[in-house]
Amino acid sequence: MKMASWKLPEGTKVPDHIAMILDGNRRWARSRNLQPWEGHKAGYLALKEVARASRILGVHTFTVWAFSTENWDRPEAEINEIFILVRRALGELEKELVEEKVAFKHLGRKDRLPKDVVKKLDDLEKLTEKYKSRNVFNVALDYGGHDEILRAVNKILDAGLKTLDEKQFEKYLDTGDQPYPYVDLFIRTSGEQRTSGLLPWQMNYAEFYWELDHLPDFTPEKLREAILDYSRRRRRFGGNDAEEHLKFDPKLVASMEVNWQRLAGTGNEQKFRDMIVSYLREQYGLSKALAKTAGIHLVLALKYRERQEWQEAKAALKELYGLVRKNLGLAFEPEMVANIEVAMWQDPTEARMRELLAEKYRFSTFQASKSAHLAVLAQAEAGKGNWDKARGYFERYYAALKERVA
Repeated sequence: MKMASWKLPEGTKVPDHIAMILDGNRRWARSRNLQPWEGHKAGYLALKEVARASRILGVHTFTVWAFSTENWDRPEAEINEIFILVRRALGELEKELVEEKVAFKHLGRKDRLPKDVVKKLDDLEKLTEKYKSRNVFNVALDYGGHDEILRAVNKILDAGLKTLDEKQFEKYLDTGDQPYPYVDLFIRTSGEQRTSGLLPWQMNYAEFYWELDHLPDFTPEKLREAILDYSRRRRRFGGNDAEEHLKFDPKLVASMEVNWQRLAGTGNEQKFRDMIVSYLREQYGLSKALAKTAGIHLVLALKYRERQEWQEAKAALKELYGLVRKNLGLAFEPEMVANIEVAMWQDPTEARMRELLAEKYRFSTFQASKSAHLAVLAQAEAGKGNWDKARGYFERYYAALKERVA
C-alpha cells in the first residue's frame, strides 16, 4: 500500500473515531454475476487496506460493522461463508495488531456466535488490550444498537444501581473502556443513507459521510477524501459559533466581479488591476496593502490562464491563497486550492466547483452544492456576455456562500 507516503494538508482535523458500515458486497457481486460470498471476500480485502490507511492517516479508533443481529435472517449458506471469512480475518489480524500495537475489541453479543469464533475474539482482546491508548480497532459482530443499550441496562440492574449520569452509563456500553468511544465521522458505503442503529449512543454528534461506491470499491484514497471532507466542517456541538470569516456585501462583491470580468482583455490594464484589488479587498477583508499584493498574483494567474500556462497559473494562485489563508484563518492548503482551481479552469464542471469551494472555505462538498451551482450559472452567463444575468447569479452565489461560511 502506498499510503505510507501520503500526507494530509497542513491543518487537517483528523477524526479520533471513524465508524463504518460495510455495505454493498452482495450488490457488487450480483452486478458482476458472482455469488454473494465472493462480494464479501472482495469487501474484506478492501477493508484490510482501509483499516491500515486509517491508522496511517492518524485515526485512533476505527469501528466496522461486519454482521448485525438481523443478518441471521440471511440464507444459511451465505452465513456460513461469512463466518469462514471472519475466521480467516481474525487469524490474519493477530500478527498485524501486535506489530502495529492496535487494541482489538469485539462489539455485540457473543452467545450466538460459533464457539471457536468467540474464543478467537476473546484471545485477541486479551492479547491487545494494553494497546488501547495507541489505537483501537472495533469489530461489531452480531451487533445491534438497541441490543447494546438493553445489555447495558441489564448490567446496570445487575449492579444494583438505581440512578446514574451519562458518564456512568457509557461505562456499561461495549465501548465503555475506550479513550474515544464517541464517533466523530460515520461512513456508509453503497449509497445507503441511514445509520441502521450502529452505536446510537456514541454517534450523538457524529458527522455523516455517504459514499456511493460499494465496499469492494472503497479505497484508502476514498477514506482520505472522507477525512478531508470531515475536516472542512465546522462542528458546533449545539453551542455558539464564534467563528466569523466573511463579512462582504454580496451585491457589492458580485458587482465588482462582473466589472473586472468585463474589463478583462479590453486593454485597460490599470483599471482592470484596480478593480481586481478592490474586489479582493471586499471579498476577503484584506488590508489595502495585502489586497494590492494579492491582486498582482490574481492578475498574473488570469493572464497565464489566457495563455494556458497552467503551471505558472498554479504558482500565482498558490501565492494568492497563501495571503488569503493568513487573513481568514481557514485551514486550507494553498497549493491544493490552486491545483483544484486550475483543474476547474481546464474543465469547468459543477463537481470541480463544489470541490474548490469546499476546500477553500472549509465546508463539505454537500454544503457547497448550492453555491457551486449558482457560481457555474454565473460564469456561464458571463462567458456569453449576458452581464445583467451574470450579476444576478453572482449576487445569489455570494449570498449563498456567505450564508454557509460567515
